[in-house]
Amino acid sequence: MADFFGLTYGALVLTGGLIGYLKAGSVPSLVAGVVSGLIAGYAAHTNNNTLLLGVSGILGGVMGKRFMNSGKLMPAGIICALSLAIFGRGVVRAIQASR
Repeated sequence: MADFFGLTYGALVLTGGLIGYLKAGSVPSLVAGVVSGLIAGYAAHTNNNTLLLGVSGILGGVMGKRFMNSGKLMPAGIICALSLAIFGRGVVRAIQASR
């Protein structure tokens, strides 16, 4: 069964990239959002916790740095918080799977 929270996370990241492109014309936002969202969605669909940990960790770090530099909640702060939540959930799942 696919990971609902991971799929939702992937969809939100992908949507955020599209919105960034449509509102600001940011091609890097489009590429990063679509690629990250698709990878997260694939990882959630296949229950690949390691891949989802990697995507959420990288995205959380990048967007966390952007949030610290800009202080803007949208989109950097929101994506950072979501990424950290998914990352934390992935760590818990990895610990539970190792038992």
